Amino acid sequence: MTADTSTATDYLKQLTAALPELDLPRVADWGARLAQLGSGGRRLLVAGNGGSAAQAQHLTAELVGRFQTERQPMSALSLHAETSSVTAISNDYGYEQVFARQVRAHARPGDVVLLMSGSGRSANLLRAAEAAREVGAVTWALTGPAPNPLATLVDEAVTVTAQALSTVQECHLVVIHLMCAAMDAAVAAGHDTATDAVGSAPSAPPPSSASSSEPLGERRPAAARGDRPHLVVVGDAFLDRDHLGRVERVASDEPALVVTGGTTHVRPGGAALAAVLSARQGYPVTLVTALGQDTVGDQLRTLLDEARVEVVDLGLDGSTAVKTRIRAAGRTVMMLDEHDVCPPVGREGETALAAARRVLMAAGGVLVSDYGRGITAHPGLRAVLTEAARRSSLVWDPHPRGTVPVPHTAVVTPNSREARLIAALAGGDTLSDDVEAARAVGREWGPVQVALTRHEHGAVLLADVDLPPLVVPTTGAAGGKADPCGAGDFFAGHLATMLACGQLPSEAVASAVEAASAYVAAGGPRSLDYPPDGGYSAMTGLSNAGPAASGQGAIELAGAVRARGGIVVAAGGCFDLLHAGHVRLLEQARQLGDCLIVCLNSDDSLSRLKGPSRPIVPAAQRALVLEALASVDAVLVFDEDTPEAAIRALRPAIWVKGGDYSGMEIPEDKLVSSLGGRTVVVPFVAGWSTSSLIESARTR
Repeated sequence: MTADTSTATDYLKQLTAALPELDLPRVADWGARLAQLGSGGRRLLVAGNGGSAAQAQHLTAELVGRFQTERQPMSALSLHAETSSVTAISNDYGYEQVFARQVRAHARPGDVVLLMSGSGRSANLLRAAEAAREVGAVTWALTGPAPNPLATLVDEAVTVTAQALSTVQECHLVVIHLMCAAMDAAVAAGHDTATDAVGSAPSAPPPSSASSSEPLGERRPAAARGDRPHLVVVGDAFLDRDHLGRVERVASDEPALVVTGGTTHVRPGGAALAAVLSARQGYPVTLVTALGQDTVGDQLRTLLDEARVEVVDLGLDGSTAVKTRIRAAGRTVMMLDEHDVCPPVGREGETALAAARRVLMAAGGVLVSDYGRGITAHPGLRAVLTEAARRSSLVWDPHPRGTVPVPHTAVVTPNSREARLIAALAGGDTLSDDVEAARAVGREWGPVQVALTRHEHGAVLLADVDLPPLVVPTTGAAGGKADPCGAGDFFAGHLATMLACGQLPSEAVASAVEAASAYVAAGGPRSLDYPPDGGYSAMTGLSNAGPAASGQGAIELAGAVRARGGIVVAAGGCFDLLHAGHVRLLEQARQLGDCLIVCLNSDDSLSRLKGPSRPIVPAAQRALVLEALASVDAVLVFDEDTPEAAIRALRPAIWVKGGDYSGMEIPEDKLVSSLGGRTVVVPFVAGWSTSSLIESARTR
């Protein structure tokens, strides 16, 4: 009787298909950096569950002992092997904390924490990654298919594209041996850098490990270093035209509105708008797109150059597309879409594609802005995007007429209507309908996280189709005449940059909802007529200490209100413990104009003003509480002892002080007057004082 070998053949086929997909440059880099880790007196902590735990112990044994050649032992610990600690922590704190507590105990800044998981979803490993970040350790992960929560959370990950867990674990064992071999080679060569250790540098090293001159122990995510990651936007670009007129009558011969007079504004559209909006937030941005050799294409190139967006032009065999909106009374009356179908790219050939590959391989984050016009269907570009998605977080903003996201995409961002069209679902726009649409998209394109945008209602994040969603509502409405054009692009771009900065998807989505809401409140696409907020962060005394300090929520809002003839009102203070007197003051201030912006003392400013025991509440939390008030439209944090720089940036028509300043000279009055504004005092609410509240709490 002949044995059936089909099962074994299928098994080997899966394994041989998965092995070539491994990120070998990153694996070699890890091995060489382990050599540096050992020579620097730091240690490796490894954790995993089940089979991954066994492989973790295999790795640490090779490092403490030897792999192939003689060398000094390296400090490496398998956290699951500490049986007394594992059982005690599990009993006292729950199994989710079993590795996190050990990481907090043993890890030091510069150590490496390697987490191994077939699924990338084990809660105890996610908590360990968060703990490692808190103590300043470098985090790596070996996981199954991307995207997954663990791969997104750590600094660097090697993922295995295979469905069978056994295949994933076999590939992990190969990775372990390759790391050990690279480490031995680096030790033997006497070099510390990944480039020297593996013989030659990969053509495009992973962004978080790329040819950095920093010692391993000092490497941190871009956000921790204060750097702004390089965002690459890929997608269909066109020119947007807005004709703003007025409607005073209906045509006499048919029921049509007659738009008369007005002006025409032009701006980048589609992926180009997404790139410009991100660049205006101070991020370095490169746009990979296809432009025609025509007047419109030249105009679009000029606008992108003015916005400091670098362009990789793949070449368009046809005319650059144009979208025109006819608007009146704050609403779109008609939209004209020229050149609806985009011809295939290719005029610039392999040279441009090679340039696209270079920028994508070095990107901190990638946004694909698919407008269904052909760019994302290009086979060569899709292959490059697939490779890029393995190296950095890739966000895909889809279109019903567009293409399916590439493998390893981290997050897709359809809006409610797009999700229903993609998933061929009926239904309304209730929260329940939107969650089901997100689930359908996740099943259709999974495994992938779905951040479904709900227009003025916020967003829903579905990390797993079988788990409850995260619902992120907006903090306020922009009003019936708000122009939401570009809000989805703003959301997707902000999400991509926040992921590149090291935020969790949940944090990034919440931040993106807030930023997109502020963009709409600031006038939507009309905010492009104002100076970018990147300029204000460099002003003396202004701080980027928290989300409330963002220009969209303050300086751009002030510019938008002024542009439409509104009155900007501002007030300043510490607001360390928000009380009824503060609330009443802000309510009265808001009634004096069309928006109220609060200038808030930073923590350092407040300490200098009130003494070393203050603040009681950090600035980011004070700002959050203030912005939750219906009377407050935005908050701007300042670092000076006085809000002089903030006032110069906002140029308020009215500066408000409390009634306790009645009859007194107000320090800011001369500055406000010189800027064309007026200082006023509103009634004082007796019996309320932050200092007295603090003293009362201390004596009780």
